[in-house]
Amino acid sequence: MPDPGLSPLPAHLPAAAARLGADVLDRAPAGPAAEAPAPEAAPRWIPGGPSGLGTASVSFARPAPLPVPDAPPGPAEPSAPPAARGRPIPGLYFHPVADPDPARVDEVSRRIKEWALDEVQLYPDEWEGQFDGFSVGSYMVGCHPDAPTVDHVMLATRLMVAENAVDDCYCEDHGGSPIGLGGRLLMAHTALDHLHTTPEYAPAWAESLGSDAPRRAYRSAMDYFVRAASPSQADRYRHDMARLHLGYLAEAAWAETGHMPEVWEYLAMRQFNNFRPCPTITDTVGGYELPADLHARPEMQRVIALAGNATTIVNDLYSYTKELSSPGVHLNLPVVLAEREKLSERDAYLKAIEVHNDLMRAFEAAAAEVAATFAVPTVLRFLKGVATWVDGNHHWHQTNTFRYSLPDFW
Repeated sequence: MPDPGLSPLPAHLPAAAARLGADVLDRAPAGPAAEAPAPEAAPRWIPGGPSGLGTASVSFARPAPLPVPDAPPGPAEPSAPPAARGRPIPGLYFHPVADPDPARVDEVSRRIKEWALDEVQLYPDEWEGQFDGFSVGSYMVGCHPDAPTVDHVMLATRLMVAENAVDDCYCEDHGGSPIGLGGRLLMAHTALDHLHTTPEYAPAWAESLGSDAPRRAYRSAMDYFVRAASPSQADRYRHDMARLHLGYLAEAAWAETGHMPEVWEYLAMRQFNNFRPCPTITDTVGGYELPADLHARPEMQRVIALAGNATTIVNDLYSYTKELSSPGVHLNLPVVLAEREKLSERDAYLKAIEVHNDLMRAFEAAAAEVAATFAVPTVLRFLKGVATWVDGNHHWHQTNTFRYSLPDFW
């Protein structure tokens, strides 16, 4: 992928960048669990990035919707079921966003189902309703509205579906178990980070990549991704997936030993077992690259970590009733708070909202600081992409009533 290059750092910050921090502070809610602002009062606080590679100036307008390529000829398949509106969690700090472009959602939904069925044989017929109900097309289009083409959105969509296949089939409710998880995850990870071995043993490894649905999905999704990404972007993703797998292993170890983590231990696990691999590829999906030296800056790593942590607590909150209705003990932040801080279920859930809101404010403050310090187009665009992913992630959780419903705590 061509490197868009760096603009020289200015001696003084542009006025627009200097306003970022003040805008975040002005809009931060005063209370620990402020109600979300009305849509018209919640513009995105990070300026829009350049519209193409090598752009030397920054556009401060939200990108206009991009055209969707015509679908290939053939009989139209039914689109994914539309998500009901749902209601946001009372007191949750978030930014309302528009529904994702329906034409692009339909096309991504059609393509991802074709990939899942025909290319990787991902699931049996009886899982089709769950696949459709996940509404991954709506999810990924909403999280990546600046993607230049549907092909770019598909990079993220395949990886998302593959990650969920590994979680479901190795860890969760479609045959998953903590017993032996480390071995399964390591073998699956070699689909992302290939084994380099002797000619005698390489064929057996290569054959193993097609041995189950999660490995087939990882291998295929990663093959598409590396063809579009730069080497540093691909390695960045591998690193974040290793983080994710480490988080899976920590949770599995606790399940095997019956350990109820302290709240801080749970939050540490969730910094690894979280959505981080998704927003960190927002530049690849957007068709540009945040240079590796800027991505690796500790200030940027803090922004990305906080974004992953906040979005993952959103999942804890919206999936709370779903997990409680499943067999066994499912760790989520309200459950851990209730146990470790001796709170009622309701009070633990409300405190989890406060934790999320604190993480969101920390994310926005950290992003504003980075935008003001490194006021170059690729940084600003990347920060905007991460913030957009955070918003799109909440919108999908709120509106996906096929999967989620709220507890009766209000």
